[in-house]
This record gives sequence, structure tokens and C-alpha cells, in this order.
Amino acid sequence: MVAQLQNQRITPQEYLEWEEQQAIKYEYINGKVLAMTGGTLSHNSIAVNLTSALKNHLRGKGCKVFMADAKVGVSRQGPFHYPDVMVSCDPRDQRARKIIYHPCLLVEVLSPGTEAFDRGKKFRHYRRIDSLKEYVLIEPDKMNVECYRLNEMGKWELTAYSFEETTTSGTELEVYLTSVDFRCPISLLYEDVVFPEDNPEDTLINREN
Repeated sequence: MVAQLQNQRITPQEYLEWEEQQAIKYEYINGKVLAMTGGTLSHNSIAVNLTSALKNHLRGKGCKVFMADAKVGVSRQGPFHYPDVMVSCDPRDQRARKIIYHPCLLVEVLSPGTEAFDRGKKFRHYRRIDSLKEYVLIEPDKMNVECYRLNEMGKWELTAYSFEETTTSGTELEVYLTSVDFRCPISLLYEDVVFPEDNPEDTLINREN
């Protein structure tokens, strides 16, 4: 049944009803369903770190923070995606139980298999969400964060943050998410993350394969 659905077009309502019965999550694009793949431990740690920090920062401010299992709808007709982290401060989402339609911040932790899609087609989808103010891409294998922000002219501008950069005072660079007025050292996002060069076992496995 899954293979059959992945090769045919279905309506948004059929997708929503069908996916509720599945053991894994599926995204919905142009009438087709796409199975979500699992992430690495580093991917998970980054999402947890950011979600926890945002939750503490936004407590009592009328905003909700969501992680990977929360679905965002570009419209009632789709596409439907599962961002790694998202925030909505819109009253219309406060009582939502299944789908968020009005986020102000969406975050994706990149992976080799999805990076091109996250930077390209998925970002094009997300830009159709009227409430969206900021789209963030986080690399899992090195401390690098890219923030795309909607400016006053309605254009998306890129601000990049890297661990190698320092402030004029020589201190560690802070990542600033303007959509929710949130600041944190870039290292906080990577707390407990094991980088490839720090794990000889993974390097050995890759060579053997």
C-alpha cells in the first residue's frame, strides 16, 4: 500500500487521513507522499539544544515551539513538511492539534541526503507562508549556521554565523534569531555534538565500507 501511494497522486485530505495510520512520517508534495528518513545523533542533539533554548526564551510570551514530529502546512492544500524546529506566535496556531499553518521561524538541520532539497525546493515552499520571517539552516558536522530573513523590502537576506568568527571584542559569535528576538552563543547549539574528526570509530567504519 505504501509503495502504491508513493507512485500515485492523492488529495491532501487522503494524505492526512492515510498518514495518521502509518508508523513513520510522510511529507506531501504535489499530490505525492515522501517517507521521512531518520537523522543522526548529531542532528538530534542540535534540534534538542535549539528547541530547549527557544522554549525557555519564549515561555510566557504567547509562542509555541515545536520539534520534528510537528507538521507544517504551506496551505490547506499542502505541501506538508516536518521541519526540525519551528516556532509560531500566531493566535491561529495556539489551539492547533495536528498542523501548524502560521509559523514565524522554521529550522532545518542539514544532512547529505536532504541538503539540496532543504536549500532549494523546500525553501521555495516555505517562502509561500505569509507569517514566515526567518528560515535557518544548521550544519551538523561543523559549527555553521545560515539565517535567511525577510527584510522590510520583502526580500530574503542571508546572515551566516561560524564558530571561526569572533566579535570585535574577541568573544564567541552569537547567533541572533530576529523573528523571536533570541540570542545564544553558537556553541550552545552544538552542545554534546560529536564531530566527525572527534570519532575515529566512525572514520574507520567509513573506510571499511
